[in-house]
Amino acid sequence: MTVSALIVLVLRIILPLTIFKKRITGAILSMALDMLDVVIVDALQAGFGEPAVGFGENYQMFDKWLDMYYLSIEAVVCLGWPNRLAKVAGISLFLFRLAGITAFEITGEEFRKLIFFFPNLFENFFLYYIICERFAPRLIPTKIKSLLIVLLILYLPKFAQEYVLHFAEIKPWQWIRANIL
Repeated sequence: MTVSALIVLVLRIILPLTIFKKRITGAILSMALDMLDVVIVDALQAGFGEPAVGFGENYQMFDKWLDMYYLSIEAVVCLGWPNRLAKVAGISLFLFRLAGITAFEITGEEFRKLIFFFPNLFENFFLYYIICERFAPRLIPTKIKSLLIVLLILYLPKFAQEYVLHFAEIKPWQWIRANIL
Protein backbone atom coordinates (compact mmCIF):
# COMPACT_ATOMS: atom_id res chain seq x y z
CA MET A 1 0.00 0.00 0.00
CA THR A 2 1.37 3.40 -0.93
CA VAL A 3 1.71 6.34 1.46
CA SER A 4 -1.13 8.06 -0.42
CA ALA A 5 -3.49 5.13 0.07
CA LEU A 6 -2.47 4.91 3.75
CA ILE A 7 -3.23 8.63 4.25
CA VAL A 8 -6.71 8.24 2.78
CA LEU A 9 -7.29 5.06 4.79
CA VAL A 10 -6.38 6.88 8.03
CA LEU A 11 -8.68 9.76 7.04
CA ARG A 12 -11.52 7.31 6.45
CA ILE A 13 -11.02 5.99 9.99
CA ILE A 14 -10.56 9.31 11.81
CA LEU A 15 -12.91 11.69 9.96
CA PRO A 16 -16.15 9.80 10.78
CA LEU A 17 -15.49 10.32 14.49
CA THR A 18 -16.47 13.96 13.90
CA ILE A 19 -20.05 12.74 13.40
CA PHE A 20 -20.37 12.49 17.19
CA LYS A 21 -19.70 16.23 17.68
CA LYS A 22 -20.66 17.83 14.34
CA ARG A 23 -23.36 15.56 12.95
CA ILE A 24 -24.11 17.33 9.68
CA THR A 25 -20.55 18.32 8.82
CA GLY A 26 -19.10 14.96 9.87
CA ALA A 27 -21.70 12.97 7.94
CA ILE A 28 -21.30 15.03 4.76
CA LEU A 29 -17.49 14.94 4.92
CA SER A 30 -17.53 11.18 5.54
CA MET A 31 -19.84 10.68 2.57
CA ALA A 32 -17.69 12.91 0.36
CA LEU A 33 -14.49 11.13 1.40
CA ASP A 34 -16.14 7.79 0.61
CA MET A 35 -17.18 9.03 -2.84
CA LEU A 36 -13.81 10.59 -3.66
CA ASP A 37 -11.30 8.33 -1.91
CA VAL A 38 -10.06 6.80 -5.17
CA VAL A 39 -9.67 10.22 -6.78
CA ILE A 40 -7.84 11.61 -3.73
CA VAL A 41 -5.43 8.66 -3.71
CA ASP A 42 -4.73 9.18 -7.42
CA ALA A 43 -4.10 12.91 -6.88
CA LEU A 44 -1.82 12.26 -3.89
CA GLN A 45 0.10 9.56 -5.74
CA ALA A 46 0.69 11.98 -8.62
CA GLY A 47 1.72 14.71 -6.16
CA PHE A 48 4.08 12.42 -4.22
CA GLY A 49 5.48 10.85 -7.40
CA GLU A 50 4.30 7.39 -6.32
CA PRO A 51 3.31 4.70 -8.81
CA ALA A 52 -0.36 5.08 -9.82
CA VAL A 53 -1.62 1.88 -8.20
CA GLY A 54 -4.59 3.31 -6.28
CA PHE A 55 -5.54 1.22 -3.28
CA GLY A 56 -4.41 -2.00 -4.90
CA GLU A 57 -6.37 -5.18 -5.44
CA ASN A 58 -8.21 -5.20 -2.10
CA TYR A 59 -10.01 -1.87 -2.50
CA GLN A 60 -13.54 -3.26 -2.79
CA MET A 61 -13.11 -5.42 0.30
CA PHE A 62 -12.04 -2.69 2.68
CA ASP A 63 -14.13 0.07 1.05
CA LYS A 64 -17.45 -1.58 1.95
CA TRP A 65 -16.37 -2.16 5.55
CA LEU A 66 -15.06 1.39 5.89
CA ASP A 67 -18.48 2.50 4.65
CA MET A 68 -20.12 0.36 7.33
CA TYR A 69 -17.73 1.83 9.91
CA TYR A 70 -18.94 5.39 9.36
CA LEU A 71 -22.53 4.24 8.93
CA SER A 72 -22.21 2.44 12.29
CA ILE A 73 -21.19 5.71 13.91
CA GLU A 74 -24.27 7.30 12.35
CA ALA A 75 -26.39 4.41 13.66
CA VAL A 76 -25.06 5.00 17.18
CA VAL A 77 -26.09 8.67 16.85
CA CYS A 78 -29.46 7.51 15.52
CA LEU A 79 -30.02 5.53 18.74
CA GLY A 80 -30.19 8.85 20.59
CA TRP A 81 -32.94 10.34 18.46
CA PRO A 82 -36.00 11.28 20.52
CA ASN A 83 -38.39 10.48 17.63
CA ARG A 84 -39.09 6.76 18.07
CA LEU A 85 -40.49 6.29 14.55
CA ALA A 86 -37.41 7.85 12.93
CA LYS A 87 -35.08 5.92 15.25
CA VAL A 88 -36.68 2.55 14.41
CA ALA A 89 -36.71 3.42 10.69
CA GLY A 90 -33.07 4.51 10.77
CA ILE A 91 -31.83 1.43 12.62
CA SER A 92 -33.90 -0.83 10.33
CA LEU A 93 -32.39 0.81 7.24
CA PHE A 94 -28.90 0.44 8.71
CA LEU A 95 -29.45 -3.26 9.45
CA PHE A 96 -30.88 -3.78 5.96
CA ARG A 97 -27.72 -2.31 4.42
CA LEU A 98 -25.51 -4.34 6.76
CA ALA A 99 -27.35 -7.51 5.65
CA GLY A 100 -26.70 -6.57 2.02
CA ILE A 101 -23.00 -5.92 2.58
CA THR A 102 -22.68 -9.18 4.50
CA ALA A 103 -24.47 -11.10 1.72
CA PHE A 104 -22.17 -9.44 -0.83
CA GLU A 105 -19.08 -10.47 1.15
CA ILE A 106 -20.32 -14.04 1.56
CA THR A 107 -21.28 -14.52 -2.10
CA GLY A 108 -18.27 -12.72 -3.53
CA GLU A 109 -17.56 -10.40 -6.42
CA GLU A 110 -19.41 -12.57 -8.95
CA PHE A 111 -22.66 -11.56 -7.22
CA ARG A 112 -21.79 -7.83 -7.20
CA LYS A 113 -25.25 -6.95 -8.49
CA LEU A 114 -26.71 -8.34 -5.26
CA ILE A 115 -25.74 -5.12 -3.47
CA PHE A 116 -28.14 -3.22 -5.76
CA PHE A 117 -31.04 -4.85 -3.91
CA PHE A 118 -29.79 -3.52 -0.56
CA PRO A 119 -29.54 0.22 -1.21
CA ASN A 120 -27.88 2.49 1.30
CA LEU A 121 -31.04 4.43 2.07
CA PHE A 122 -29.91 4.71 5.69
CA GLU A 123 -27.31 7.35 4.83
CA ASN A 124 -29.83 9.54 3.03
CA PHE A 125 -32.38 9.15 5.82
CA PHE A 126 -29.76 9.96 8.45
CA LEU A 127 -28.80 13.17 6.64
CA TYR A 128 -32.46 14.06 6.14
CA TYR A 129 -33.22 13.63 9.84
CA ILE A 130 -30.21 15.53 11.21
CA ILE A 131 -30.72 18.40 8.77
CA CYS A 132 -34.44 18.58 9.60
CA GLU A 133 -33.70 18.31 13.32
CA ARG A 134 -31.49 21.39 13.05
CA PHE A 135 -33.30 23.53 10.49
CA ALA A 136 -36.88 22.27 10.01
CA PRO A 137 -38.09 19.99 12.83
CA ARG A 138 -41.65 20.01 11.52
CA LEU A 139 -40.44 17.98 8.48
CA ILE A 140 -39.41 15.03 10.67
CA PRO A 141 -41.95 12.26 10.10
CA THR A 142 -44.17 11.47 13.08
CA LYS A 143 -46.55 9.05 11.36
CA ILE A 144 -45.89 6.01 9.21
CA LYS A 145 -47.54 7.62 6.16
CA SER A 146 -45.26 10.68 6.29
CA LEU A 147 -42.25 8.41 6.92
CA LEU A 148 -43.08 6.36 3.82
CA ILE A 149 -43.39 9.52 1.72
CA VAL A 150 -39.98 10.75 2.94
CA LEU A 151 -38.39 7.35 2.29
CA LEU A 152 -39.86 7.20 -1.22
CA ILE A 153 -38.54 10.67 -2.05
CA LEU A 154 -35.11 9.77 -0.66
CA TYR A 155 -35.12 6.40 -2.45
CA LEU A 156 -35.56 7.75 -5.99
CA PRO A 157 -32.06 9.31 -6.34
CA LYS A 158 -30.54 6.49 -4.29
CA PHE A 159 -32.08 3.92 -6.65
CA ALA A 160 -30.41 5.64 -9.61
CA GLN A 161 -27.07 5.83 -7.80
CA GLU A 162 -27.17 2.18 -6.72
CA TYR A 163 -28.10 1.14 -10.26
CA VAL A 164 -25.19 3.09 -11.78
CA LEU A 165 -22.64 1.78 -9.26
CA HIS A 166 -23.71 -1.80 -8.63
CA PHE A 167 -25.84 -2.96 -11.54
CA ALA A 168 -24.52 -1.04 -14.56
CA GLU A 169 -21.09 -0.92 -12.84
CA ILE A 170 -20.33 2.58 -14.13
CA LYS A 171 -17.48 4.14 -12.20
CA PRO A 172 -17.94 7.92 -11.75
CA TRP A 173 -14.38 8.33 -10.46
CA GLN A 174 -13.11 7.20 -13.88
CA TRP A 175 -14.84 10.22 -15.42
CA ILE A 176 -13.34 12.46 -12.72
CA ARG A 177 -9.88 11.04 -13.42
CA ALA A 178 -10.25 11.60 -17.16
CA ASN A 179 -11.79 15.06 -17.04
CA ILE A 180 -10.59 16.77 -13.87
CA LEU A 181 -7.23 15.31 -12.80
